[in-house]
This record gives sequence, C-alpha cells and structure tokens, in this order.
Amino acid sequence: MADDTASRISGVLDVRTQRVLLRGLAALRIFTGVVFVSNGLAKVFDAGSADVGVFSFTLITRGVARGIATDASGRTGIAPLGGFYRDVVLPHWGLFGVLLTVGELAIGIGLIFGIASRLAALGGLLFVAPIWIMLWHTNLYLWEYPLDLVPLLVFALVPAGRVAGFDRALAARLRTGWPF
Repeated sequence: MADDTASRISGVLDVRTQRVLLRGLAALRIFTGVVFVSNGLAKVFDAGSADVGVFSFTLITRGVARGIATDASGRTGIAPLGGFYRDVVLPHWGLFGVLLTVGELAIGIGLIFGIASRLAALGGLLFVAPIWIMLWHTNLYLWEYPLDLVPLLVFALVPAGRVAGFDRALAARLRTGWPF
C-alpha cells in the first residue's frame, strides 16, 4: 500500500499509521465526491430533498443554486465579483446552470474514483470559493463554507487520488509524471 505519498512521510510515521492516515484521506475524498455527485444529481432531477428512511436531507437544486448566487451577488462588497454574477452568470443562468450541474458531477466522479483528483478539487474550489468570498462579511455561520473549502484545498495540494483511486495507476503508467 505504501506509494510515493506514503514514502514522503515514512521517516516520521510507522507503516501502519501511514496506511490508516492515507485510507482516512481516501475516505474523506470519496465522501466529498459523493456530496458533489448528489448535488449534481439534485440539479439533473430537480430533487431538493431525499428521504432514505433513517434520515432525510436537502440538496442544492439549480433553483436553489441560482438563489444562493443571487443573494451573494446582491450582498457582496466586492463590486467586480458581484457584478460578474449579476451581469453575466445570472442573466445566462440556463447555460451556467448546466455548467454547474456537469461540473459538480465531474468533480464528484473525479473525487470518488480518484481520477485527476487534484484537478477535480481545484474545480470544486472554483465553484465554492466565489460564493464564500462574496458572503464573507455577512455574518454567516463561521464554519459553513470552510467545511467545503478545506478538504478541497487539501485534495488540491495532496495527490489523494493515489490511494484507493485511479491516479496511482495513471502516475505509474506515465513516465512524464501524472500531476494529479
């Protein structure tokens, strides 16, 4: 199980601890991917809530996503970013809603299967960060957006797809190196 990620920290941690940490990182990566896929599917099927017997939960449909973007662009103190959303994104929501849906599905699949996981994480950051930046000053619950941002930032920096993912096989096959 020890791969190049594990070998970098081998001088500090024993092999058993390395495996546990790397598997934990893979589990977090997969869970984050499931969140993105489920929200992408919510947009495909316009299903804002689900009930799986034991618990119920809500998801972000295209309409809800548009409402979040509208609210954020109207409340931000960052005029260029708010203006971009008000003048470009929202008037062309048909296109941007489809791009958001396809993007969330691609990000989720990339994270779940560990395919270009760093690129998928960067895509996730590009979707979440602008809204968070626009709403930074609005007295939101402190940890609401960092719960999305921090794992994505870690996955963008660390080749997390090389454990329980296809990035490991792709890195081994490409002699020039697999950057993801």
